[in-house]
Amino acid sequence: MMSLIRPNLMSVVKQQFSFKLQAYSQVFLSLIFIQLLGILFSFGGVGGSGTSSDEFELNIHFYSADIIIVFTMLWGFITAILITTKSYRNDDFTFVTNRMSSNLANFFFLLVISFLGGLTAILSTSLIKVILYYFVNWKHLDFHNLMLAPEHLFLAIAATTLYIFFFCAAGYLAGTLIQIHKSFAILMPILFVGVLFIGGLRGNTSITTIVYNFIFNESSYFLFSFKMLIMVILLFSSAFVMTNRKEVSY
Repeated sequence: MMSLIRPNLMSVVKQQFSFKLQAYSQVFLSLIFIQLLGILFSFGGVGGSGTSSDEFELNIHFYSADIIIVFTMLWGFITAILITTKSYRNDDFTFVTNRMSSNLANFFFLLVISFLGGLTAILSTSLIKVILYYFVNWKHLDFHNLMLAPEHLFLAIAATTLYIFFFCAAGYLAGTLIQIHKSFAILMPILFVGVLFIGGLRGNTSITTIVYNFIFNESSYFLFSFKMLIMVILLFSSAFVMTNRKEVSY
């Protein structure tokens, strides 16, 4: 008997989103692992300086969450690619759904894990300092900035979340292209490396420099947020358009 109840799009999206949070628990385990790995690499410091004389030797090491954030952005990129694969898409067959609801559920899922990744990445700086305090036998440790001021902490978490979400959007588009045609799995890395290699041979790094500065060196937080949101919307919209042209799945 055919049901007379027509499922509402947002209710289906909510069900799929809740399902993904519970079913994809390995994503959160991989986040813990990748950030612990980032913390391990961060023990060497992100920079430093030193001086010495006949009477003393002074070494200064700087610690931050930079390495952990880079690892987390890579984690977000790979996770977004994974959830576009056939095995993950088949999980949506549990619901009466179409590609739009599946894409929206993935969008909100990636947004949530981006926030969790940004939050834990920024807080890991304090964890590094605590570990160094108790397990490294140094004479002087500067802990006056152990915790950021609340407003700075909020901005740092928000900015890191946007970075991770941007890489999730890029990974989602890349995964979508790969699902459309497997050749993109080879073409995209070749194109990326080729642009860097050819630009380096010609001594023309202006394009990569402009792109890098556009994404990572924006001094205005408002402009940074605006640019990130626009790029995220464009990347996800492109992926949505490509998948929605395919046959509806039930």
